[in-house]
Amino acid sequence: MMKKRNFTDLDLKRSVGNLLRTGVVLSVATSLIGFVKLFLEGFKMPKDYSELAPPVHTKVFHYFWISLSKLEGMGIIQLGILFLIITPVMRIIFVLIGFLKEKDFTYVIISFIVLGIIVFSFAMGYG
Repeated sequence: MMKKRNFTDLDLKRSVGNLLRTGVVLSVATSLIGFVKLFLEGFKMPKDYSELAPPVHTKVFHYFWISLSKLEGMGIIQLGILFLIITPVMRIIFVLIGFLKEKDFTYVIISFIVLGIIVFSFAMGYG
């Protein structure tokens, strides 16, 4: 009969470390692909940076999805940046699950508070 292995702090640290490495590598690779694609599209730096802004009547995420669906370089770069932003949020979620498995409820509450602050900050920054 096989024993069930307990979840340890070392397992949590390894999984979080792997998550962070994967997120950063995915972000860098995606952004690099976007930069190459942008270069091949013939992008030139504008003299007036207001040209880089999305049209006023267009929502930012809508503009992002349109650019990404056309596989434009700018949309791919923005996807890489989104991966980079999501990586620490995923870290908090991973740690939260790990603390739940360890039944360390003090850190579960702290993790929920941190996650709530981040979600609130994103919501306020978007609106």
